Amino acid sequence: MRHLATITIAILAATAAGAQAAPDAGHDFELRDSGAAAKGAHGVRPSKLTPTKTEAAMKFFVIDPDKGPVKGVVIALTSPAGNKRYTDETDADGYAEVLAPVGQKYELTYLSLGRKDVAASVTVTNEPKQTVKLTLRYKPRPAPPPFVLKGIVFDTAKATIRPESFPALDIVVEFMKHKKSARLEISGHTDNVGRPKSNKELSERRALACRGYVISKGIDGDRITAIGYGDTRPVAPNDSDENRQKNRRIEAIELPSE
Repeated sequence: MRHLATITIAILAATAAGAQAAPDAGHDFELRDSGAAAKGAHGVRPSKLTPTKTEAAMKFFVIDPDKGPVKGVVIALTSPAGNKRYTDETDADGYAEVLAPVGQKYELTYLSLGRKDVAASVTVTNEPKQTVKLTLRYKPRPAPPPFVLKGIVFDTAKATIRPESFPALDIVVEFMKHKKSARLEISGHTDNVGRPKSNKELSERRALACRGYVISKGIDGDRITAIGYGDTRPVAPNDSDENRQKNRRIEAIELPSE
């Protein structure tokens, strides 16, 4: 137990004092010493993790200092090589956990739709059978604007998605895969060239095509709605080719919890 506590405190101290945070760190997560024994830490239910020689048990508590534990947050740990590990969503106690390979420095972020805010970084040493407990202070942001899926390309006047569009849609797949409580609206938009009725129909068919792609990757269709707004919600004046291109877009937005 003494060995375990020493490892945990060392990691917490190094993180709190020496972690390299992104310029916007503090807007979302801010690391602070949790001060409790790590091994017995758990949320609503007992921990399911057992650390090994090669993987540390990473235990997180996400706390809003004004309101207490924050439910429904997914924490992503990204290694320098770009490999990712995800927690499940935090429970009613603000708790989530994940196994992560030792001997790595991880960027800690929370999973969001199309945004990457690096909250802080934490180095996990090569010590075997580590249990690392971190308390993350969290202040929710205002509701984000719809996420524009840049790079979505269709055949002209059709709803056939071109293969170069798949990486943008995979961002949505990743989000929905790991945030299992999320519900999403995918919307299609056009410029004002052509008849409004035709534009609306085309935008809806394109939104449905994007929804179909996400569903094809194993996401429950009941979690995703598709709607076409046609040319009724421009983001730029339809007075040039460049602006009309901005208005021809697919957006995704997370819907409020029911």
